[in-house]
Amino acid sequence: MALSASDVAAMYSLLSNSMSADHRLRGPAEDALAQSESRPGFCSCLLEVITAKDLASQTDVRMMATVYFKNSVNRYWRHRRDSSGISNEEKMHLRQKLLMYSREENDQIALMLAVLISKIARIDYPKEWPDIFLVLSQQLQSADVLASHRIFLILFRTLKELSTKRLTSDQRNFAEVFEGSMARYIKLLRRQYRHSPFKGCPNYLVVKISSHFFDYSWRLWQSDVQTILHGFSSLSRSCNLNAEDQPHELYLTCERWLLCSKIVRQLIISGFQSDSKCFQEVRPVKEVSPVLLSAIQSLLPYYSSFQKQYPKFWDFVKRACTKLMKILVAFQGRHPYSFGDKFVLSSVLDFCLNRITDPEPYLLSFEQFLIQCMVMIKNILECKEYKPSLTGRVMDENGVTLELMKKNISSAVGGVLTSLLPTERIVHLCNVLISRYFVLTASDLEEWYRNPESFHHEQDMVQWTEKLRPCAEALYIVLFETNSQLLGPVVVSLLQESMNNCPTSVTEITPALLLKDAAYGATAYVYYELSNYLSFKDWFNGALSLELSNEHPNLRIIHRKVAVILGQWVSEIKDDTKRPVYCALIRLLQGKDLSVRLAACRSLCLHIEDANFSEREFVDLLPICWDSCFKLFEEVQEFDSKVQILNLISILIGHVSEVIPFANKLVQFFQKSMWNLQNPPHAEDWTS
Repeated sequence: MALSASDVAAMYSLLSNSMSADHRLRGPAEDALAQSESRPGFCSCLLEVITAKDLASQTDVRMMATVYFKNSVNRYWRHRRDSSGISNEEKMHLRQKLLMYSREENDQIALMLAVLISKIARIDYPKEWPDIFLVLSQQLQSADVLASHRIFLILFRTLKELSTKRLTSDQRNFAEVFEGSMARYIKLLRRQYRHSPFKGCPNYLVVKISSHFFDYSWRLWQSDVQTILHGFSSLSRSCNLNAEDQPHELYLTCERWLLCSKIVRQLIISGFQSDSKCFQEVRPVKEVSPVLLSAIQSLLPYYSSFQKQYPKFWDFVKRACTKLMKILVAFQGRHPYSFGDKFVLSSVLDFCLNRITDPEPYLLSFEQFLIQCMVMIKNILECKEYKPSLTGRVMDENGVTLELMKKNISSAVGGVLTSLLPTERIVHLCNVLISRYFVLTASDLEEWYRNPESFHHEQDMVQWTEKLRPCAEALYIVLFETNSQLLGPVVVSLLQESMNNCPTSVTEITPALLLKDAAYGATAYVYYELSNYLSFKDWFNGALSLELSNEHPNLRIIHRKVAVILGQWVSEIKDDTKRPVYCALIRLLQGKDLSVRLAACRSLCLHIEDANFSEREFVDLLPICWDSCFKLFEEVQEFDSKVQILNLISILIGHVSEVIPFANKLVQFFQKSMWNLQNPPHAEDWTS
């Protein structure tokens, strides 16, 4: 039996009871809602609850209704054999009403409605819902700030959803149906904007939408950024405005502007084939990128001035600057040749280099922004499209080949990079990365001492784009790879200077000790090149072994980095040094700090797996290594730690023939593990 408008009140009661803390009310309500999901009219009743004006204050009930609505779309919107699904008539009603409801004041519900529309559009556009973009465009012409924000939210979610469709038939049908249903409206737009940057672009999934929305979105973006900067300037001059009195309309404009930024990004990224494949210039990249950079430069000063007085706008500035940098990174990755234009590449690269090497004091706490600057430089340095082409041109060949075009573009970009990265600037960047961004901070040390196991995994296993230090290390490695002959002596000189300023007898945590730790890290990461400038044997006998003999608790900082070095430099450790290195790593494996012991565990794996592993030098160390592994396994808590230790045990079994006599320890370990699995702790043991 179908549900109708008369069932809306009962639906509201069921939704309300489904969130009750009383299970006597919650259980029957959830059962009734589950039984109603497949009934005709269920989604219509939910939409009435969501959009009812007299229920505007009932946010929790309306939010629950959107959840049930989304689940019903996922389960019943497509016709299936085991269910009749939602009728075409009800679908038409739902689509029309969803598009007409564009003034939702609650942010969470507005977001859920945008997600709902995008999910439906993925299924129905363009065949069943060809006019979705036309309706939204018409509404934009007369929308206020709130309504336009909600419409842009819908547009962004829908464009993002549609851009993920990869079937050729989907792309072709999209283009054909769109052109037929919106040709008249596009024709009017093209009369207004005759110089569309999308003219001549191939028909990809979003390109037809791009020709329609790019001009409007970009013009609104430029207008909004001026409004925002003017508003921020007024706020910075207002000394008596409380945080509670922050203008709501300005904040809505900020959020709409961010959505415009995301839409512009989506249109340029998805609306054009990558220029590295078609070698066609993407003009919007050259038009938009400098303006985005200018907006970043204008917004950044408010990062420090708004932090205390206007926390909501301070949060917006953080999100906006980070997002705009991510958009520039995305442009460079998708359209490297267009981004390689000297007016785009030079200004962006110079800006990022200056922010990293000579940042304003307030920027040092803005880690996410600095990370994006480093990502941009790293991507540019290792971009294969910017590398000199090694292919030649066939003699007497007519015309300009794609390879010749690529060679010409790469040559031009190479000239820009050479002018922006002279020798002095490369050396300065290298020194700054090591001496500023590699150095452990007070918060790092506090985290280490509080939970050394978690600190170990965060340093070694975190994604390099998520934390500032791993990102700086990744940039340093790429910088060194492209300039190894220049930077090799520089890094060795920095290492020597740091060791001279902090002798092996120093135990206090001083800036000199932390800088030495950073220099050790820089030396470990590029061992394959530094071996030409640094003798590992002399380094180990002269400094590293002496530092390992110092058991002061503060030296755990150096000990951990030495453990990393011993693993990274495995290929440079010759026969007469192997035995002392094995002994040093096993001694570190027996230490007190879990972070140091886990680092030694990983380095031992590298040594035992090495093709030049000397079993003869290691065999008498096996008993203590074997016992230390099982002891460490008992002490660690995290799953990743246990896997790392089991990996070392497995490698020992596979590479050391004398391990058989110690198999009894392994049998006992597995028996104990099986017993623990079969006899888990009682509830009172967990709570005690």
